[in-house]
Amino acid sequence: MKLTPVAIADPPLRSSYGLHAPYALRTIVELRSEDGLWGAAEAHGGEKALADFEYARPVVVGADAYGLTRLARGVEGVFLGPRTPRLNGAVDRSQTHFVPGENPYDVPLRIYAAIETACLDLIGRAHGLPVCDLLGGRVRDTVPFAAYLFYKHAGGGGEGADARDDEYGEALSPEGIVAQAEAMTATYGFSSYKLKAGVLPPDIEAETILALRAAFGPVAPLRIDPNAAWSHETALTVAERLYGALEYLEDPVAGLDGMGRLHGAMRERGIPIPLASNVAVTNFGDLPEAVRREAVQIVLGDHHYWGGARAIGALGRLCEAFGMGLSMHSNSHLGLSLAAMTHVAAATPQLTYACDTHYPWQSADDEIVEGGRILIDGGCVRVPAGPGLGVTLDRDRLARGRERYERVPYRKRDDAAEMRRHVDPTWSRSVPAW
Repeated sequence: MKLTPVAIADPPLRSSYGLHAPYALRTIVELRSEDGLWGAAEAHGGEKALADFEYARPVVVGADAYGLTRLARGVEGVFLGPRTPRLNGAVDRSQTHFVPGENPYDVPLRIYAAIETACLDLIGRAHGLPVCDLLGGRVRDTVPFAAYLFYKHAGGGGEGADARDDEYGEALSPEGIVAQAEAMTATYGFSSYKLKAGVLPPDIEAETILALRAAFGPVAPLRIDPNAAWSHETALTVAERLYGALEYLEDPVAGLDGMGRLHGAMRERGIPIPLASNVAVTNFGDLPEAVRREAVQIVLGDHHYWGGARAIGALGRLCEAFGMGLSMHSNSHLGLSLAAMTHVAAATPQLTYACDTHYPWQSADDEIVEGGRILIDGGCVRVPAGPGLGVTLDRDRLARGRERYERVPYRKRDDAAEMRRHVDPTWSRSVPAW
């Protein structure tokens, strides 16, 4: 197992967690088989991630790439010991005070997810098959993605010689977000739009959704995600105002109890907007309570967080059984992750919503796959041709990413610290904020 940390320029994007740092950190995981083949995956980054992967090394090196169930149990055992009911309500897993995916009980899932992805890439290369075929075969040849819109400050990410052009400019108003969406649509052909909210007063964020509706018409699917920053009353007011304009409302309030209470109140008022989540629901242990409380109608899965591509297939079947929809979450990522996301979505029939992606926010200068950036055309990514994930690491680009990582001071994601450093020295996250 070879681990390569990389740093990629990241613009100053806002969320209820704070401000993105000038760099996002990623880890490239490569597995080499005894016959000299390589499989690769992209995962979260920083010192903690590297330490966690190293902690799992004893159960990875020497393992059978086909023995994924045993490998998953081995990784889980390294971090959490013998299996217990801990994922079935014994632990507060709301993630409300974590950057998404940073709950410590999710660590083995995230580590195993990257290892599984690299194994599938390796197996696909050994047999000349794409990863989606290893997952049961594709149900679609192209995967639709949504434009992921952020309130942002001026700047394109990076620092000093690494500073990137500010392609989209500042966007701290409804007009700025519409301009951002128009620019992304012109470049990538998006026809679905997601707004990261929880940043400005909710009435302004609601105005932003209505401005997007006016700009792109009533048929363009729109979503808003304040990352649990709203109170029950605020969320109810916004939902009432935006009824008829939203495809779904994502994590407006904190926790499954809060989501269930809000859903009930919306139903009583005749506001049947589906509630979606990747904060209140982050793995299978959250699903029974989510179903019991009717707290979530759409789950945003993510193979990086849920325990790999096969876990998303299982999640799709469970969502179908309980009448829930399935969408896909995203975080800052490069082309290796985008290729994996595309294979997963192509092989998951229940995933019927356009997937989230941060890919337009990352610079072509930081891409690490041969041939440069993966094409998003008409808002869609075609399943990569070729065996495995269908992309190959560019060794020179990967080396530059590592050199950048070694040069910059960032070793973990801390949006709150960046917010205090650049926007408000007294800032701290509070839930609800409005």
